[in-house]
Amino acid sequence: MKIDGKIGLYKRKIGKIFKIAEKVLGEDFENVYLSVNFVSDEKIRGLNREFRKIDKVTDVLSFPNLQKKAEESLKNFQSDADFDTNMLFLGDVVISKNVAKTQAREFGHSMKREVCFLALHGLLHLLGYDHIEKDDEKIMNKLQDEILLRAGV
Repeated sequence: MKIDGKIGLYKRKIGKIFKIAEKVLGEDFENVYLSVNFVSDEKIRGLNREFRKIDKVTDVLSFPNLQKKAEESLKNFQSDADFDTNMLFLGDVVISKNVAKTQAREFGHSMKREVCFLALHGLLHLLGYDHIEKDDEKIMNKLQDEILLRAGV
């Protein structure tokens, strides 16, 4: 998986987590890419207001490029890949760096752990997972816990 974006020192660790997610989910991320970026509180609040009609700062937002459901394979979307590069764009994940710092302190863990969790959470949303219904939330939480545990985060 190719990760574009400005996430500084965290890019390598996020890449490792996404590699583990690939195995846990039974997907093939070889010709897949997405962007992950840190944004200001003001920017994420504006995006949250514009796209979710919620006028407040949040920790992470995902903007999927595909209409994928969790149970569908990425192979079903290969026809959406770029003709020239054969790369499939999953979408964008934006993370408020300030909210991540605050949450890391509140939860008593490292900034690295919080950023990795938020990036993974965003990736799962791009892949069709959500936490609106209790059963779906349990599935998503279980996946996040397993992937982060395997990554040693």
